[in-house]
Amino acid sequence: MAEAHSAVAFSFAITHDGLDVNFDWEVLTLVLQAAVRSSRKRLIRFKNGVHNGVYPASPHSLVVVVSLVTALYFAGWDVSRGIIPWIEQYIPCEYFAPKAALALSCGLFGTFIWWSFILVVRYTLKFLFIYKGWMYEPRGGGKPVSNKTKLWVAFVKLLSYRKPMLYSFQGSLPGLPVPTVRDTMQRYLRSVRPLLDDEKYSRMEGLAEQFENGIAKKLQRYLVLKSWFTSNYVSDWWEEYVYLRGRAPLMVNSNFYGIDTILINPTDRKSVV
Repeated sequence: MAEAHSAVAFSFAITHDGLDVNFDWEVLTLVLQAAVRSSRKRLIRFKNGVHNGVYPASPHSLVVVVSLVTALYFAGWDVSRGIIPWIEQYIPCEYFAPKAALALSCGLFGTFIWWSFILVVRYTLKFLFIYKGWMYEPRGGGKPVSNKTKLWVAFVKLLSYRKPMLYSFQGSLPGLPVPTVRDTMQRYLRSVRPLLDDEKYSRMEGLAEQFENGIAKKLQRYLVLKSWFTSNYVSDWWEEYVYLRGRAPLMVNSNFYGIDTILINPTDRKSVV
């Protein structure tokens, strides 16, 4: 209690002489410095979010594109093929002067071109990131890299010309693919086979086949539909229904691999670790 009382920056008391107000300027200075640091961090996070949100372009490139489109239009070159005058028709003239409305139309068209370029590059990178052949190619011993992988690397470097940040490729990553019901059932049966004897495993195979030929088809359609609108169709359900809703202790039911492993070193091989 004494420490908490000493940390109070502002206090007042009513006495016989009136209102007694006390300020601890040192604590107030520390609070102000903490607020400044927090504001700087928020500003940096916002700046990084903007840069990652428009990658591989940059906010400066928007200014360049809009300025170039506006300058070309006022110079007599309509690069929009009539779209800029069409946009100008829908701008309320009572709020903008004719030149201002025309400049705003050029800015909207330039922004559209700039954002279209970002989407084309992002979806191209998303298509390129589906390729995983480079992961399974032999390495070392003078073995050459395949021409397919070399071409893939060249295209990725070409489209990611701007130096990326930590989450710059977040919007370009391909979504989590939805496995087929058959593949899911096979994986499930392989996972439970060591836990069941022959009789119980045969019964489990029958239940899996019954599920696959029954309600699984309907559930699969819902899952595919959900995957169209999310990058990971399972993460939110896992957090809400599996990880957070369960009332069982997490350590022994979910994070059991971390129990009693502090002093255990099962292997010295770095590749395994």
